[in-house]
Amino acid sequence: MAMPRAADLPVRIGLLPSGPTSSVLDVPGVGVGHTTVWRDEADPPEGRGVARTGVTVLDLGGNCFLQPVPAGGAVLNGAGECTGFLSMQEWGIAETPVFLTSTMQVGRVLDAACELLAEEEPTIGVEDFILPLVAECDDSFLSDARRTQVTAEDVASALRAARASAGTGRPPDEGAVGAGTGMSCLGWKGGIGTASRVVPSGHTVGVLVLTNFGEHERLTIAGVPVGRVLPPVAGPPRPEPAGSCIVVVVTDGPVDSAGCQRLARRAGLGLARTGSTGHHGSGEIFLALATGLRADRGAPPPGVPVVGRELDPSFAAVVEAPEEAVVTSLMRSSTVVGRGGHTSTGLPFDEVVRLLGGPGG
Repeated sequence: MAMPRAADLPVRIGLLPSGPTSSVLDVPGVGVGHTTVWRDEADPPEGRGVARTGVTVLDLGGNCFLQPVPAGGAVLNGAGECTGFLSMQEWGIAETPVFLTSTMQVGRVLDAACELLAEEEPTIGVEDFILPLVAECDDSFLSDARRTQVTAEDVASALRAARASAGTGRPPDEGAVGAGTGMSCLGWKGGIGTASRVVPSGHTVGVLVLTNFGEHERLTIAGVPVGRVLPPVAGPPRPEPAGSCIVVVVTDGPVDSAGCQRLARRAGLGLARTGSTGHHGSGEIFLALATGLRADRGAPPPGVPVVGRELDPSFAAVVEAPEEAVVTSLMRSSTVVGRGGHTSTGLPFDEVVRLLGGPGG
């Protein structure tokens, strides 16, 4: 039986309607793929240790180098990394897919992304360079970070899977998969989550989150402070309440780079609704990409961007969808035991339903 998502709860998160799959794949052309790295070896230097990590790729379809998309970002707390972020902000475009992984795997993923994309587009590295968007969260509570656990083939496999998922009509895998394999969130097992909202203009706003933040007591679902009622998990050590969260927003609306920056800033409001306070050691980095004004490299946009109050519905979507996606990342994640017996426990769905007023509540 498939694990539940936030859409299966007895309460609805937000007011706007979801897309058909309530995932970022509701945005035409977008795909998401994962490679999960799970191994149990001797500690370094004899082996590579226990690996609970991976790579997740969000692909926008087409050739992002020849047809970049308007883009912008925001940082709530900067204890994290996203390569390519500065040039994206400077130029207002995204030229690559978005790659997600763990903190100390960023270099390997960046190297692989550069080579993969240059093989596909021969003008890369000849006519101009690229700085792939590679963002991270720290999974070292569960996964041994002393060795580089991912390979170039892992990155290639996740990219292939992302492209194959576009247009399938079903949400991507979520929870403890890909980059989310070793993540923990709000005292429970976290990972990958996604959601979408449809705004009155008919355009879709989708989000993908990598969740690795927060304290057990602050977990809030649809305004209900369930973390204050759910008892703490007893047993092996639990992750510190720091971590990070990456939010990637994608819309097919006609939004320019300035509008994307404004959308990205609102993602933090969605995280706050789930219990995030932006800890000192937490890296909350938000990206927003818009395909509605996508144009050939160097060409003007094909239309007029939405501005001002016309963005208000999309602002609401960028609050609601991350809130739902965070909850789904918890609900889709089962318990994972990692290095040194460290354990991140899956959120008890039946108990959450009871607290939210469902059957038996």
